[in-house]
Amino acid sequence: MTAEFILQELFSVANPEKAKFLQGFFKTGKGQYAEGDVFLGIVVPITRNIVKENKALPLSEIQILLNSEYHEARLAGLLFLVQQFKKTKKEEERKEIFDFYLANARKANNWDLVDVTCKDVIGLYLLDKEDRKVLYRLAESDNLWEQRIAIVSTWMFIRHKQYDDTLALSEKLLNHKHDLMHKAVGWMLREVGKRDRETLIDFLDKHYRNMPRTALRYAIEHFPVEMKAYYMKK
Repeated sequence: MTAEFILQELFSVANPEKAKFLQGFFKTGKGQYAEGDVFLGIVVPITRNIVKENKALPLSEIQILLNSEYHEARLAGLLFLVQQFKKTKKEEERKEIFDFYLANARKANNWDLVDVTCKDVIGLYLLDKEDRKVLYRLAESDNLWEQRIAIVSTWMFIRHKQYDDTLALSEKLLNHKHDLMHKAVGWMLREVGKRDRETLIDFLDKHYRNMPRTALRYAIEHFPVEMKAYYMKK
């Protein structure tokens, strides 16, 4: 199994009309957050199926996919990492995949590439670890995608009712300049609130006056109308 084979599989289902739409939807124009990204026009479920139906790739071949100019090829590479991480129970192999993902974090250079994969490698690897300093280093990066990986990876912790890192990273990233981070922080806070509303309310009561409105709106999406009005009016 080679990266070239996977690329040919992707090319065989490419859709130029869909690609044109996706390049607009994912902001690939000059000065936009994904400037220069190139799409083949393949929806995520199809890319997932291609990965699922093929055998594991060595990391050297995954690297070729991650180096590709094509968005869907990079997605396929990251999905291979997710697939292989979940299949192995060997700690040394999990650590190798975790380190490889981190080394290529900037290749996950759009929000879908981050959101679909980071929790299932970075988040899952760190779930049973006490040392999660790497997330705080990512949050301090000058790279938008590494920063988004930091907060979205905590989704795995939230699912296991571990909220401390989500709250600490949200506080750290709360006044980030980019709307994509406002959405990511608000989204993770909302996930906390779905499981423990009091924890979210405690956080909001400390920070809602200074939160970007997008982050606040995302965080309180599932609140009753009266509670939404209370926070938004202030």
